[in-house]
Amino acid sequence: MTELERVPPGVNPRVPSSARVYDYLLGGKDNLAVDRAVAEKLLAVAPDTRLVARANRRFQIEAVGHLAERGVRQFVDLGTGIPTAPSIHETVRAVHPSCRVIYVDNDPVVRRHAQVLLADAPGVAAVEADLRRPAEILADPHVTGLIDFDQPVCVLMVGVLHFVMDQEDPLGIVAAFRKHMVAGSHLVLSHAMAESAPEAVAQLRKATAGSPAQSSFRTRAEVLRFFDGFELIGPGFVPVQDWCADPAEVRVPFMDAPPHLLVEGGVGRVRA
Repeated sequence: MTELERVPPGVNPRVPSSARVYDYLLGGKDNLAVDRAVAEKLLAVAPDTRLVARANRRFQIEAVGHLAERGVRQFVDLGTGIPTAPSIHETVRAVHPSCRVIYVDNDPVVRRHAQVLLADAPGVAAVEADLRRPAEILADPHVTGLIDFDQPVCVLMVGVLHFVMDQEDPLGIVAAFRKHMVAGSHLVLSHAMAESAPEAVAQLRKATAGSPAQSSFRTRAEVLRFFDGFELIGPGFVPVQDWCADPAEVRVPFMDAPPHLLVEGGVGRVRA
């Protein structure tokens, strides 16, 4: 069977997907030739990008585990990507089995995999939706059926807002969710930075121009605006490979030198 024959309905095999490119960088198998081509072009100028992808994933898992330990029981993962072990719900439910998780992505491949993964997971659901339309997500019956925004919630925007162009109002998207988040809620966010190596930025922009995987690299000052209304916890907003729930913890460095593609992340708590 050819790769083209394996493409799920609704998927254009000639258009790269950010979720599938990320899957390939993490070593997954749920990607197409067009996704691998984008990733390989980036790896040609930034060979440490696989390590950055793994560091971004570790940041996400460590952050949600830490928040579950602090009593957060609701998680909304926006731009979840193709499921990767350990999953968000596996991580937080290992802390407390009552945790509820909503996965949201606009890629039909992601939803297909999530539906299989979540078939026997009550309290966990997947929604095919675009975070550029936050009102639709917040009104979705799966979301309203599982998430009580009168109680603390963790909203994750990990490695997704750099796929939202300025004209699509990323600040407004974050604000739409923030206004539904009560004190004790948290935002977990990571973003590709304009301070990355110029050759890596240029290559990724060239390889994804005009596609859903095109990226907007923003400066540190620009990304920190997403945390308006939040108080950064832990080490603050730092390269994802350096984020640690306990800043005093001594750990083995994830990589020997700063990466070509810089991704920074942080966890913000809604101010009381």
